Amino acid sequence: MKLLKQTIVLFTVSLFFWACGTSNINSITTEKEEPVVIANDSLEYQIIIIDIGFNAFLNSIAQPAGFYSQDYLEARNSVWVLEWNNRARNPQQFNPNIYENIIDYQSNTDYGYDVNYKLFNYFLFAQRKYKMNLGGGFRADRLN
Repeated sequence: MKLLKQTIVLFTVSLFFWACGTSNINSITTEKEEPVVIANDSLEYQIIIIDIGFNAFLNSIAQPAGFYSQDYLEARNSVWVLEWNNRARNPQQFNPNIYENIIDYQSNTDYGYDVNYKLFNYFLFAQRKYKMNLGGGFRADRLN
């Protein structure tokens, strides 16, 4: 039986106000930014990130691919996905313009390095940009 491709789009309305802040992420300027697609075709899994500044973050601030092990990325992503999903399920308590979608990330599934690397870096980016802490003992605001 062929699995249906699961697509999650991470898009925040507040991205239109990104130039108003003072963080390093907000000082990155882009004329036009394409969405970042995180996909594992063999698993038919895909995340599309439409958030201004993420491409620049990925290309200039994020550690290069290979810096973290896949095990490390998976451990961080598991913690951050749980917290993200908790916030997405509670729009009265958390900004629904940031936490628009539930992320179906199964910690027992091998999504591969690229998916884990980009998802991890999106969480770092989002934590810095939106001044949030998704927990797990990792301080995204202490990067570069």
